[in-house]
Amino acid sequence: MGRDEARVVRDVELEKYRARYGLLAVVVSNVAIAGVAAFGVWRLGGDKAVIVSVLTAAFTAVSSVTTAYLGIKAVSNTARSIALGDASARAGRAAAPADPPAS
Repeated sequence: MGRDEARVVRDVELEKYRARYGLLAVVVSNVAIAGVAAFGVWRLGGDKAVIVSVLTAAFTAVSSVTTAYLGIKAVSNTARSIALGDASARAGRAAAPADPPAS
């Protein structure tokens, strides 16, 4: 296994860890937000207007965190694929022999 192949394997493993733990962070934060909202609704004991506002704020927080994670992940994946595509195109141009001059 060459140095380039080892680097690719290491980069792929790093991306797996980033995706796994990023998603775990989003899920944990969403569960924490839902738990705090449920506790708040339970402690308010029946005031409908406040309950609606707490649930609305919780929904907004959960959707914002999730959307931010997915947006950042999409942009990161796009930038990575562009960078890898550009690097492979440059490597292909460098490896191709130059055409002999026309006589």
